[in-house]
Amino acid sequence: MALYLLFESSSGYALFQAHGLDEIGQNTEAVRNSVSDLNRFGKVVQLTAFQPFESALDGLNQCNSVSEGLMTDELRSFLELNLPKVKEGKKPKFSLGVAEPKLGSHISETTKLPCQSGEFVLELLRGVRLHFDNFIKDLKSGDLEKAQLGLAHSYSRAKVKFNVNRVDNMVIQAIFLLDTLDKDINSFSMRVREWYSWHFPELVKIVNDNYLYARVAKLIEDKSKLSEEHFPALTEILGDEDKAKEIVEAGKASMGQDLTPVDLINVQLFAQRVMDLAEYRKNLYDYLVTKMNDIAPNLASLIGEVVGARLISHAGSLTNLAKCPSSTLQILGAEKALFRALKTRGNTPKYGLIFHSSFIGRASAKNKGRMARYLANKCSIASRIDCFAERGSTVFGEKLREQVEERLEFYDKGVAPRKNIDVMKSAIESTQSKDTEMEEMQPDETSAKKSKKKKSKTNDAPAAATNGDAPEESKSEKKKEKRKMEEEMGHEEEKTNGANEDEGTAKKKKKKSKDEAATDETKKKKKKKKKKTQE
Repeated sequence: MALYLLFESSSGYALFQAHGLDEIGQNTEAVRNSVSDLNRFGKVVQLTAFQPFESALDGLNQCNSVSEGLMTDELRSFLELNLPKVKEGKKPKFSLGVAEPKLGSHISETTKLPCQSGEFVLELLRGVRLHFDNFIKDLKSGDLEKAQLGLAHSYSRAKVKFNVNRVDNMVIQAIFLLDTLDKDINSFSMRVREWYSWHFPELVKIVNDNYLYARVAKLIEDKSKLSEEHFPALTEILGDEDKAKEIVEAGKASMGQDLTPVDLINVQLFAQRVMDLAEYRKNLYDYLVTKMNDIAPNLASLIGEVVGARLISHAGSLTNLAKCPSSTLQILGAEKALFRALKTRGNTPKYGLIFHSSFIGRASAKNKGRMARYLANKCSIASRIDCFAERGSTVFGEKLREQVEERLEFYDKGVAPRKNIDVMKSAIESTQSKDTEMEEMQPDETSAKKSKKKKSKTNDAPAAATNGDAPEESKSEKKKEKRKMEEEMGHEEEKTNGANEDEGTAKKKKKKSKDEAATDETKKKKKKKKKKTQE
């Protein structure tokens, strides 16, 4: 059986035919030895056809389709033209060697040609790639390298630009930054507490929150200057008058040491930095919430924005999370404990990142594993809906959350939950009703806009009349004068037409009289001729 090789280069498609395979015996080691030598390899593999790409854009499209395992129309026409034709009802006496197995399966499905992609074919294609310059004579030195470089740049740029998961990257970066900010703010605020406690040690026991402690330290500065004037400002920060009074009283009898003005300035600057970081952390959290509502609204409404973002970042993307089964999603983040349990033959973990959800915390100790399994199932459904649905909505996420709440009540009180089919039907009906409402709202908006335009036009007309009475009167007078002039011109034309008609009738009468006289003369002449003939 003959073997043809399809080689996808950066400049076009090439088709090679392998000869003398019986001598080699399809041994990969023999092919490896013959690949480096062009004389030996040229006897085995020969070029049969080459079709260059029309442009760089065409090459990029062909490269994208080959990487996705799809056969384009150009590739199909190239293969049909250059491969031997197969009669109907008979098996082909050749096979096509392809580097990509997905592309080979697609070619065999569409054209019913046998394709193979094994180690032997890959070694042959490696030799073709090595000696491709020598097979094609029209290629100059450096042309193939330029084509490869240009196609590689355009292909990578297109992949980065049209990446399906590019929006997920923003969520992944935001959740990573949020975790690092939490650690940094915690360590920096502890440093502020330790630093300012040398000056005012009693403040640590009164104010527990790190952000509020930094704000209070920034406000007080020197404890010796603390007085009742700071009382309203302290109540604004803390929101409690008793704590503000306690801070003022503690400042009067504080056991801390005095600090130099330079030390106090450094403490104040560091406290301001901590406050700025805490405010930035709040803004970043708001950004993460909005992004999660745009990307994965159902997952966010089911399990929360932070836990959902952690699941997406751990899986790598939303599509990877959607591809994961619920059993994998359940233990995401607990890989170390899983492999440790497999090594030691102990109990495997029941939950990973899902543990941070409020549902598992509300479940009892004996039901935590069952609750984690059920929640992972619902999270996998929500992630698949978010990934593959055309329109984003929170309907399914809310319904799934209701199911989890019902399951919690079932574990605690024994109340039977609703069936999954009934819940999904109600969710689909609600989404359809929302779609119909949106469709009805659109024509109403368009009609309202048209009515507004008409009203604006009608309002403009009387406004113009009130604003410009004098010019309108002058315009009406001019129109009347024009009409009079047109009527006068019409009367004159009628008169001239009547005179012309009279002249025409007179001329016609004269012509008629002349014609009658000529006929009388001819009759007289004829009579005279008759008389002469008679005589």
